[in-house]
Amino acid sequence: MVRGVGRTEGILLAGSVVVVLVVTGVQARSPGTWLLEVVWVLIGLPLVVALRKRFPLTRLLCWLLVLHAIVLCYGGQYTYAETPAGEWVQGLMGTQRNNYDRFAHVVQGFVPAIAVREVLLRRTPLRPGAWVAFLTVCVCVTIAAGFEFVEWFSAMVAGAGADDFLGTQGDVWDTQWDMFLCLCGAVLSLLIWRRVHDRQLSGAQAIDRYRSTNRL
Repeated sequence: MVRGVGRTEGILLAGSVVVVLVVTGVQARSPGTWLLEVVWVLIGLPLVVALRKRFPLTRLLCWLLVLHAIVLCYGGQYTYAETPAGEWVQGLMGTQRNNYDRFAHVVQGFVPAIAVREVLLRRTPLRPGAWVAFLTVCVCVTIAAGFEFVEWFSAMVAGAGADDFLGTQGDVWDTQWDMFLCLCGAVLSLLIWRRVHDRQLSGAQAIDRYRSTNRL
C-alpha cells in the first residue's frame, strides 16, 4: 500500500509547518508580502489534512511539501530580495544580487513535480514512463507561468508597492529565469526521486481503483 507518514509523524510535520507560519508571520518585515507568499501554504496544509484518509500522500511527498512550505515562509518573512541566507551566499560567491528567489523557483519545480506525478499515476490510466515525465514537467512550467501572471497583475494593480512581492532586483529577465529554473527543478526532481517515488507508490494505484469502484 501507499508508504505514507504515520499519525505521529504526520502531526509533527503539520505542526512544524504551523510553527514556521506563526514565527515568520510574527517577524515578517512586510505582513502583506508575507501573506502573498505563504497563501499557498495556508491553502495547501488544510487541504492535505482534510484529504489524508481519502488520498494519503506518500512519505516522500509529505516531506517535500514541508520543505517547500519552509522555503516560502522564509522568503515571505524577509522578502526574497533580502533574505539573510541569500545575502550570505551573495557575499560568499560575489554575485550582484540576492539569489534566494532563484533557489525558491528551483524548489517551485522540484516539489510540485512529485505532487503532479503522484496525482497522474494514481488518478489516471498513465503508468511510469516518458509520458508521465513529460506531462509532469509541462504542468510544473504551466504553474510557474501562472505565478508570473499573478506577479504581472500585482504590478499592474499596486505599481511600485508590489516591488517586495516581485523581487526582480532590476533583472529584466527575471520572469524567464523563474520559469527556466522551475523547469530545471522539475527535471532534477524526477531524475533524483523517480525510483524512490515508485517504491513508495507500490500498490497505491490498485487501492485507489478499488476505492473508486466500491464508492456508493
